[in-house]
Amino acid sequence: MTVPLKTGRGRWIVAATVLGSSLAMLDSTVVNIALPDIGADLDAQVQGLQWTLSGYTLTLAAFILLGGSLGDRFGRRRVFILGTVWFTAASLLCGLSPNIETLVAARILQGVGAALLTPGSLALISASIDPDDRGAAIGLWSGLGGVASAAGPLLGGWLVEVAGWRTVFLINVPLAIAVVFVAARHVPESLDPEAPKKLDFVGAAVGAFALAGLTYGLIETQLVPALAGIVALGLFVWLERRSDHPLVPPTLFSSRVFVAANLVTFAVYAALGGVFFLLLLQLQIVVGYSPLAAGLSTLPITALMLVLSSRAGALASRIGPRLPLTVGPVVAAAGLLLMTRIDQGASYVGSVLPAVVVFGLGLSTLVAPLTTAVLAAAPTEHAGTASGVNNAVARTSQLLAVAALPALAGIAGADYDRPDVFDAGFQTSMLVCAGLLVVGGAIAAVMIRAPRRGAASTVHCDVSGPRLTR
Repeated sequence: MTVPLKTGRGRWIVAATVLGSSLAMLDSTVVNIALPDIGADLDAQVQGLQWTLSGYTLTLAAFILLGGSLGDRFGRRRVFILGTVWFTAASLLCGLSPNIETLVAARILQGVGAALLTPGSLALISASIDPDDRGAAIGLWSGLGGVASAAGPLLGGWLVEVAGWRTVFLINVPLAIAVVFVAARHVPESLDPEAPKKLDFVGAAVGAFALAGLTYGLIETQLVPALAGIVALGLFVWLERRSDHPLVPPTLFSSRVFVAANLVTFAVYAALGGVFFLLLLQLQIVVGYSPLAAGLSTLPITALMLVLSSRAGALASRIGPRLPLTVGPVVAAAGLLLMTRIDQGASYVGSVLPAVVVFGLGLSTLVAPLTTAVLAAAPTEHAGTASGVNNAVARTSQLLAVAALPALAGIAGADYDRPDVFDAGFQTSMLVCAGLLVVGGAIAAVMIRAPRRGAASTVHCDVSGPRLTR
């Protein structure tokens, strides 16, 4: 049974799903701001900070498709609430962690909770809001989610300065209590009566093992775990092709545009993962910004995406995604080249602002058309799965970038306490990330040919991963 958006219950449904998805979204952004303080307080090395980010992204990427399937099978509200409670318990453990090992373990658990609640947030709107109001509800969900994403760095910086890094995690507890209360009271239960009776737990476990092996091998620079991860990744593909209830239907990859869009996603979001991991550290460690100032300095990126993303999506619907996906990554790469001017003594107006503005313009040009291309390339009945696959690809590429970039750039151990060494590694990393963006643009130029006209535009304001549509 669906309800109109203008009713009290309709508004409560949107409120619960927006706040729930914002929990996972905020933890993809605010933690970056707190990394220097976490490292100093817990005596962690660079690898520990990498795991603080990667542990969360690892389980989120590995289990987000399974989370959507669980909601379709056993009830979206039930899984959404379960994910929120799980996420909250893990957040509490993060905030009370006595050492970096405990924090990393808690972040891994937190990612599992996020994988359960994230797919259900938009699925509940699609299932519960009247079809005539669904577009407006999704737009409201996207817009408010974008505001939460924009507020993330600012909120994180303020919390770290005023009350310490632990509050970045503890703030989730009261917010989650509100989500559970509203969801249990106002959100109707829904499920998919045609959902497969079997769930691909084996595929999910093998996929998680593959990502874990690759991540461990890259962060700890050990060959054997990385090779094990590659072998497991091959096994995952083999299992999905043979399964009668796969997490990822192989037929999706029969579309050239779908394959190309996901290759572009992998290159672009790998660059984004590296940039947002290292830029906020660079601003604090080398330039000398406070956590709050570092959060404020990157606000133009999200502000530009809030203003321009819907327009870019509408443009891609009219002319096709090829041009935006070719030009956008190149413009973003130019922004990263400007970021190589951010060093000790750099001024905000002369060095930081031009770089983040150009980078933000590039992202605003490419992110919404990228999601639109993915959805347009998939059959309507597989739109949710296609979006989930694209989201998992984005998270995986960010995961691998955060794991690999510091070692490639020569940043290790306690180098975040050595501004000169960290600065040199940052410059190298921005060049690598710029190269990834150019590769993404080249893939779009060569492989994305015939767009499907009339595809619905997608509002997208979060740079941590593509929007999920179910």
